[in-house]
Amino acid sequence: MMHVPFDAGQSLLIGGRWEGATDTMAVVNPWSGEELGQVACATADHVERAVTSARAGAAAMRDLSTGERSRILHAAASALDGEAERFAAAITAETGKPIRAATREVARAVNTLRLSAEEAVRIAGETIAFDSVPGGEARSGHYLFEPLGVIAAITPFNDPLNLICHKLGPAFAAGNSVVLKPAEQAPLVAIMLARLLVAAGLPVGALNLLTGRGRDFGDALTGHPDVAMVSFTGGAGVGAAIARSAGVKRLAMELGGNGAVIVMDDADLGRAAAACAAGAFGAAGQNCIGVQRIYVHAAVHDAFRDALVAATMALRVGDPGDHATDVGPMICAVQAERILAWTNEAVADGAAVLTGGERAGTLVRPTLLADVPEQARVACDEAFGPVASLFRFGELDDAIDAANRADYAIHAAIFTASLRHARHAARRLRAAGVMINDSTDYRLDAMPFGGAGRGNMGREGVRFAVREMAQTKVICFHDA
Repeated sequence: MMHVPFDAGQSLLIGGRWEGATDTMAVVNPWSGEELGQVACATADHVERAVTSARAGAAAMRDLSTGERSRILHAAASALDGEAERFAAAITAETGKPIRAATREVARAVNTLRLSAEEAVRIAGETIAFDSVPGGEARSGHYLFEPLGVIAAITPFNDPLNLICHKLGPAFAAGNSVVLKPAEQAPLVAIMLARLLVAAGLPVGALNLLTGRGRDFGDALTGHPDVAMVSFTGGAGVGAAIARSAGVKRLAMELGGNGAVIVMDDADLGRAAAACAAGAFGAAGQNCIGVQRIYVHAAVHDAFRDALVAATMALRVGDPGDHATDVGPMICAVQAERILAWTNEAVADGAAVLTGGERAGTLVRPTLLADVPEQARVACDEAFGPVASLFRFGELDDAIDAANRADYAIHAAIFTASLRHARHAARRLRAAGVMINDSTDYRLDAMPFGGAGRGNMGREGVRFAVREMAQTKVICFHDA
């Protein structure tokens, strides 16, 4: 069981002080079912105080030099690196993510903070050629970037550390303050990170943390008139509710994906099968860029299917604390039941189970389906679980058209030895990123990242998120 080296009940950070609340909720290990601790449940009153604190924190952050912002972020990154083992254990305990994957997430989070520290000193504008048009000859000037103010950040459970860093790092680099609402299922890692950031020298009020149930205080936070921007990663339904409550303010939303992979007849089938298995079932499929639909050229369909089934069956499923484990539990029994129900629906409509399709508590065995009807939820919606479907195609454009049927996407991918095919697919696939000879489950934390299609807006990736969290100001001198 994870040892919590602090009073998790004092989980609300407001005005530089940790405090509790009348109501608390349990944080449960999804593998063992053990209670890891209790966290405070914030209310609308806590939101009001947190935003008031954040207004003062925003003024303090705005006054910090870019060099000091960078120093704080570098210090936090170094502290996190020094406690990597403890943070990885906490991620595994809260989410069921296998310890090897949790260790990689901590390393990525360190890099995200360092990238943010570097971007803090790169926020620079440009001179403007006011004299490029008649009447502007006596004018000169430039534009620069200024912080927005108070940012509300709402994060999911599947990458509970790195996705927080992708919001906090750029926000602080740009000179903003943040009110953070971490996932209900995984708030302990957020508390641990907040303590590191405060110790690194963040001004009082720059970071405020509210744990608890989003339904109790979410609207009060996202709709608060002093919140300048809401940055949200999560489901489309919650995203729509946030958009309604937020009103006229800046929004950045990543609302999920339905990753499509195309395997051409000239692809390296062993490489493609291994990548698709890892991309579909890592983090128990609870991954917005995970592989969900796989379109395989008819000439190699059966050979690829056999290779993918073998790669999937070779995955070690079980205790996430075991370094040999590849696939751990889902976040809770309710989500595991949902995935099995979706799988059974597809089977009832004619799909065939190639492997998997079984559940034991929160553990769902990696599941591959064939002959899945296009209207099945495992094909149409974001599965967010360990299930992937195989489809057969004859012409590349047919596969591209099928891949594009989902009304939202983040990444798509193609495996091919043909540069012509790769370029053609990259142009025509409607996704925010196209991976060539890689699964959809690849992300560099420095690259632009976000969704394409329904509801998705804005970009993460540190440099790009910094720009989302800043606004331009023009300075013009008129030489009289």
